[in-house]
Amino acid sequence: MPALVLLGAQWGDEGKGKATDLLGGSVDYVVRYQGGNNAGHTVVVGDQKYALHLLPSGILSPGCTPVIGNGVVVDPSVLLSELSGLNERGVDTSKLLLSGNAHIITPYNVTVDKVTERFLGKRKIGTTGRGIGPTYADKINRVGIRVQDLYDESILTQKVEAALDVKNQILTKLYNRRAIAVDQVVEELLTYADKLAPYVTDTVLVLNQALEDDKVVLFEGGQGTLLDIDHGTYPFVTSSNPTAGGACTGAGVGPTKISRVIGILKAYTTRVGAGPFPTELFDEDGEALRRIGGERGVTTGRDRRCGWFDAVIARYATRVNGLTDFFLTKLDVLTGWEQIPVCVAYEIDGRRVEELPYSQSDFHHAKPVYEMLPGWSEDISKAKTFADLPKNAQDYVKALEEMSGAPISAIGVGPGRDETIEINSFL
Repeated sequence: MPALVLLGAQWGDEGKGKATDLLGGSVDYVVRYQGGNNAGHTVVVGDQKYALHLLPSGILSPGCTPVIGNGVVVDPSVLLSELSGLNERGVDTSKLLLSGNAHIITPYNVTVDKVTERFLGKRKIGTTGRGIGPTYADKINRVGIRVQDLYDESILTQKVEAALDVKNQILTKLYNRRAIAVDQVVEELLTYADKLAPYVTDTVLVLNQALEDDKVVLFEGGQGTLLDIDHGTYPFVTSSNPTAGGACTGAGVGPTKISRVIGILKAYTTRVGAGPFPTELFDEDGEALRRIGGERGVTTGRDRRCGWFDAVIARYATRVNGLTDFFLTKLDVLTGWEQIPVCVAYEIDGRRVEELPYSQSDFHHAKPVYEMLPGWSEDISKAKTFADLPKNAQDYVKALEEMSGAPISAIGVGPGRDETIEINSFL
């Protein structure tokens, strides 16, 4: 049975939560493999809206086992708060599995994140201030705290001491902040141990055994391709690998187990935070996309920057991830425009460039080259098949598919779970 990766093909916020939720009833496990509570998914089920930040979207599917893999960084207070909120709404969260090797976002990671971003001033990255980057930095510097450390107080204390040796020097001497007490941090972290214990396990073993037993496993990426630490618009990126390769390292499953890689594409483009964005709109069209599309970050609460569809980015995502399919979301938001511009290439210093430039400087100066496609005015939210769409909407989808380099197998025509046109099955 297949192992599938589902990820964002732009800068995140493409609607991965809805796509994962739709597949949730057909898969046995849904796995978050990177990121932390800087990611966010909004899932609409009937008249209920669920905002998920750290939990896999599969937690809303009764027959599915949600998994937080070793590549995720976990803020225990956020995780427990999310679980409590879902329990209060009648959602069963008892099947959640949490990797003992996942790293913990400590209080000092959050502090360092916030003061560093303030210190950078106009050079700030636009982080969410939730301690994600510093936690991944601790992981790479080998002073990180893992979930399993909560169950050995001696080891936990030693690791917190090692981490704070340097951090307290930076906080007091560079940022003029108070030093953070080791005992205080250890005491707080230990309060989470018993509450998390029912979920903690060896998720690598569980997932590989599941695949050997012909179970269907869906790996759910947070953020998006252009926010990947290696393949995104560095340095305006996240601190992990949302691309398909991240699923292997972030969940402990070999690449030969992956059978399909699905990229989620919004029918236009959005971005949160700083960094280059060639098709960004600063006019009435940009405001309309933001208003109609409800473009406000589910985690950050920040308005998203909005622009027209960028086929250069889509082609890049296809290549970097080895995409086999696209799920096109929010097509309904474009209803009402007489003509819809689509970026087919960039102009850089008088040159036409049809592939994403590897140079940060070139990408920063890239200007979009648009092709105009005819729009439609008909309401498409009730469409159940591709043939139900107006001809111009069909032509728009076909054009995006041809430009992006992979088949569009599903189309979102509204926020609801049932407002989706399935062209080809993902399973």
